[in-house]
Amino acid sequence: MSDTKIYIAGHTGLIGSALVRHFGKKPNVRLLTISKSELDLTRQSDVEHFLSQAKPDIVIAATGRVGGIQANSKYPAQFIYENLMMEANLIHGAWKAGVQRLLNFGSSCLYPKQSPQPMKPEYLMTGKMESTNEPYGVAKFAGLFLCESYNRQYGTKYLNVIPSNVYGPGENFDLERCHVAAAMISRFYEAKEKNMEEVVLWGSGNVVRDFLYVDDLASACEILLGGYHKPEPINVGANAPTTIRDLALSVAQVIGFKGNVRWDVSKPDGAPERILDATEICKMGWKPKVGLKEGLEATYNWFLKRSGSCAY
Repeated sequence: MSDTKIYIAGHTGLIGSALVRHFGKKPNVRLLTISKSELDLTRQSDVEHFLSQAKPDIVIAATGRVGGIQANSKYPAQFIYENLMMEANLIHGAWKAGVQRLLNFGSSCLYPKQSPQPMKPEYLMTGKMESTNEPYGVAKFAGLFLCESYNRQYGTKYLNVIPSNVYGPGENFDLERCHVAAAMISRFYEAKEKNMEEVVLWGSGNVVRDFLYVDDLASACEILLGGYHKPEPINVGANAPTTIRDLALSVAQVIGFKGNVRWDVSKPDGAPERILDATEICKMGWKPKVGLKEGLEATYNWFLKRSGSCAY
């Protein structure tokens, strides 16, 4: 990838900031970023004007409204509207600006709740999604189909990437909006600081997820932008199944919380299992480098720096 201008939409978010770290090290790549206050991605005319002026070679749509079960359940309208608008504006605007290469992110929640494991792209739309994710999932499906439709009608080379559960530096630790790993770090840290004897977590703890360190996802994106041209979406996963209960134990160990963990089974679990089949990306020479414990330690250290605290 030489003398390439890449616009990263959502450059301050979890995935976007990792992409900035990764591509920022490439000597022949020029990164384009713009703040949310300067460009509202839900406004079509503004997005089209920006892209027509910036003229990037590649657009990476790493923006969107994201969150865990609680946020998805509380704000379904915002989740479907904002994600629909941002995806549509970026994809259509990129095409109008003559951008031939775009990378759009899907989500593992697009797979059916009772999908066979590990999940392959051909399993998409073969069953109902987990109900708590439906508004978000519908919006993300629209993004996938937009890319496929523009490729088919206009000959663009827009790429859909479906990552597993992404975590790492750049996480949002707002308990109402964050994902499970960040929520646990925030909860266990608070419990340790306040000398609490117990932390209560949602669900049974028995559901299985595959946690992918965000910098590993960024390295996969470079490989895919350079060499993946098939029409179907491609999975990127760590292939390291972990129960939420084991994740909680790992987070507690990293933080040094020695109290009890109680599981509130009256709260929803989500899909019982989400493991992505990442065979295709692995065939291209990619493999994850950061294990869960190392990744959680890096995420916790980033959390401490962000909060102005120090590790003991």
